[in-house]
Amino acid sequence: MVTLHTTYGDITLTLFADKAPETVANFLQYCRDGHYDNTLFHRVIDGFMIQGGGYGPGFEEKETRAAIKNEADNGLTNKVGAIAMARTMEPHSATAQFFINVNDNDFLNFKSATTQGFGYCVFGEVSEGMDVVNKIKGVATGTRGYMHQDVPVDDVLITGVTVSE
Repeated sequence: MVTLHTTYGDITLTLFADKAPETVANFLQYCRDGHYDNTLFHRVIDGFMIQGGGYGPGFEEKETRAAIKNEADNGLTNKVGAIAMARTMEPHSATAQFFINVNDNDFLNFKSATTQGFGYCVFGEVSEGMDVVNKIKGVATGTRGYMHQDVPVDDVLITGVTVSE
């Protein structure tokens, strides 16, 4: 289990290493390395998801390790409370960014091993703190620069992470 300590409260995650072993190992390594300490939930869309893990305050991009294999074909779904890896249009491009679904986002699930059908790898779920996720999903958002939309107007931070074996 992993607890994300945020400026809105704690979110405890149960991870599914049996279903997404590489993804869970990758996420835990970032947790243990302190990567997520003082990172933003930088993209918040009520009715969709809250995304974090890539930027520090001031939208400073954090360095990442190499991308990992997409394990989205593991039978887990992007349902409310599921945590999944964020990625680019390239299916095997996930590094450190993740999102927590605040809706049943079936369109993000694995359909086929193609660029369009690969989906987003779910690797755990919120076991405590969904009330915190729901507070975060309701924050006011705006545009940051010319590229970033749905950015919280006031920073929503992951202040630290606790890993419980």
